[in-house]
Amino acid sequence: MENHKAGFVNIIGNPNVGKSTLMNAFVGEKLSIITSKAQTTRHRILGIVNGDDFQVILSDTPGIIKPAYEMQNAMMDFVKSAFEDADVLLYMVEIGEKGLKDEAFFKKIQNSTIPVLLLLNKIDTSEQAFLEEQIQHWQEVLPRAEIHPISALENFNVKEVFNRILELLPEAPPYYPKDQLTDKPERFFVNETIREKILLHYKKEIPYAVEVETEEFLEDTDIIRIRSVIMVERDTQKGIIIGHKGSALKRVGVESRKDLEAFFDKQVHIELYVKVNKNWRSNSRQLKRFGYNN
Repeated sequence: MENHKAGFVNIIGNPNVGKSTLMNAFVGEKLSIITSKAQTTRHRILGIVNGDDFQVILSDTPGIIKPAYEMQNAMMDFVKSAFEDADVLLYMVEIGEKGLKDEAFFKKIQNSTIPVLLLLNKIDTSEQAFLEEQIQHWQEVLPRAEIHPISALENFNVKEVFNRILELLPEAPPYYPKDQLTDKPERFFVNETIREKILLHYKKEIPYAVEVETEEFLEDTDIIRIRSVIMVERDTQKGIIIGHKGSALKRVGVESRKDLEAFFDKQVHIELYVKVNKNWRSNSRQLKRFGYNN
């Protein structure tokens, strides 16, 4: 295709800086789950934005952390891969933040040979004087980066950043079919929707000990029938997920069904089960099964 632009735009940053909110704003669909809890994004999720003469492949990666167990090591591998194929790197920070939780990643950004856009997010929560201080700080720390103050939640400056991305992309044919929205299958979004409800409604360790696996996804003309299993690490967690007379699990099912009906634009019937899968977060075989290890 003549004068067609295409490329990979990878979003990185610490947990809770608003990467998923920005990704969804760019794509116009809820592909990445959004909650106030850290480590919401566990995988690298691609969102594809198509125009007549461009294809932007956005990548939302897990927030950068110091890994404490095997699953978190796998999550950081997804972040490392985001450096390898990016045509443009979006480094997202929150007002008041000073740097990445991993120094090696930060050095990679400082030495990057590809364009880096530093997105200073949540500026709607800041005074102008502090914003100016922050811009000066980041200009000193990352002199090669372009700094763009934004509010992903309020959609402030998001379109301007997207237009700048288009200017920076190389000329190339599309990498994916033009009607494709993401690289993930339907079952992935079912799993993520259920996991989002668990992140929202359960406290302490529970959301982090959970993985969701969709065993059945049957689509007819007027309804999708789904059977999903919520994996936990201990029997006590199973009881908490289910709740008194199944009330907590029912709430997760009802809220997930509503979101999935909006996402797939079709009636959804969902069955949820809870199983104990001991120490799955530290088991490389189990992590591979859930898509964390190649």
